[in-house]
Amino acid sequence: MSLLLVGVSHRTAEVPVLERVAVSPEDTRKVLDELLTGEHVTEAMLVSTCNRVEIYAVVETFHGGLTEVSNVLARHAHAEVSDLTDHLYVHYAGSAVEHLFSVAAGLDSMVVGEAQILGQLRASYADARELGSAGRVLHELAQQALRVGKRAHAETGIDAAGASVVSEALTDAEAALGGLAGRRALVVGAGSMGALTAAHLRRGGVDDLVLANRSEANAERLAVALRTEGATARAVGLGALAAEIAAADLVVACTGAVGTVVGEDDVRRGLAGRDTGAAPLVVCDLGLPRDVDPRVAEIEGVTVVDLAALGERLRSASAGIAVEEARTVVAEEVRAYFAAQRTAEVTPTVTALRRRAAEVVDAELLRLDGRMPDLDERSRSEVAQTVRRVVDKLLHTPTVQVKRLAQSPGGDTYAEALRELFELDPQTPAVLAATESSTYTASVEPGDEVDQALAVDTRGPGGRR
Repeated sequence: MSLLLVGVSHRTAEVPVLERVAVSPEDTRKVLDELLTGEHVTEAMLVSTCNRVEIYAVVETFHGGLTEVSNVLARHAHAEVSDLTDHLYVHYAGSAVEHLFSVAAGLDSMVVGEAQILGQLRASYADARELGSAGRVLHELAQQALRVGKRAHAETGIDAAGASVVSEALTDAEAALGGLAGRRALVVGAGSMGALTAAHLRRGGVDDLVLANRSEANAERLAVALRTEGATARAVGLGALAAEIAAADLVVACTGAVGTVVGEDDVRRGLAGRDTGAAPLVVCDLGLPRDVDPRVAEIEGVTVVDLAALGERLRSASAGIAVEEARTVVAEEVRAYFAAQRTAEVTPTVTALRRRAAEVVDAELLRLDGRMPDLDERSRSEVAQTVRRVVDKLLHTPTVQVKRLAQSPGGDTYAEALRELFELDPQTPAVLAATESSTYTASVEPGDEVDQALAVDTRGPGGRR
């Protein structure tokens, strides 16, 4: 069994495609359950954020797993697989592990180095664990990915600026408003992103914070927390949107809901109630799917900052030398991960060898008892210890060496040689080396093997990252 990754992200698709594929928290169980009903998928984890949707699956075969995972994504998006093929990226075995570690390190984020992805990966892993879709492979892999992300952020300074999608959106909003200090802001959504937005606004000197949420009680809990930190904050329900927009300079929508939350009518009614000469209204839409009706961008006096605009601005941004340092960390961790995997996989062979040796020693000691029944207990014990010491010394070098050699690509041949030489139990699991080169296993790009595996005729190569 190997790891398969099928995903869509800001690097391969525009926001409308990401919106179609995005999986809400309410649909997570349904998608994971559907994945596990397939013949080829044994474990699955879903990562769905504001700029990516990725499925990590442990599969019996590449082509069978790819077909099942891609079909589930397409059905969820109410699309044909051929509609998504140009936007999909596929990684297998070592390449999938390398990609996950890069994501955890913030190297694949829209804002390179942003630390929010660690919390999102942790939540995805928690969902898979709670829903029973993560087995031994994904348990170990997800935990290791989180450790890699923490190491990259701690050692490289890749997140020194503390940037995130939220902070970058608010940077654009601040530029449009001429500053945040003294402004009034309306945050629509009281989840993790809403809380992060509110924290940024408080630090930016926003004078009045209003939190609107479908569950006003959840908004009130966040407002209470903000008030304890000295902010002026209050909670309202979604029914008060128009009235609050009328008093706001900035609206940030980040609910994670399916469908529009801030409608064109809400904004027009809000603008109608504004004082003459009020500052322009800035609306930040950080939802995926969109929280704000796209027609709001056409309203005079309104500036909209959304994920598409952010992606365009940030696409070529990088954190310089810190990025290279983080990539080095990821490469080291991928090598270490597979070395540990290969060492673990050779353990059954070593165990079988030592078991065989113990059986031979016990049989010979039993024969000694038959030939020398009058041998006293002390002498017998001394003979037994001597024989066992000799066997242990003889086995020490080959068992240490086979574990060391197994850490390199192709190391399975040494364990296989041991099994042949000592006629070990053929049921002993063979050592499966997951990689063959420094690039581990080649990734599959959109339009290549994806098309062949799914029998999709795209009349040419698909989109490339």
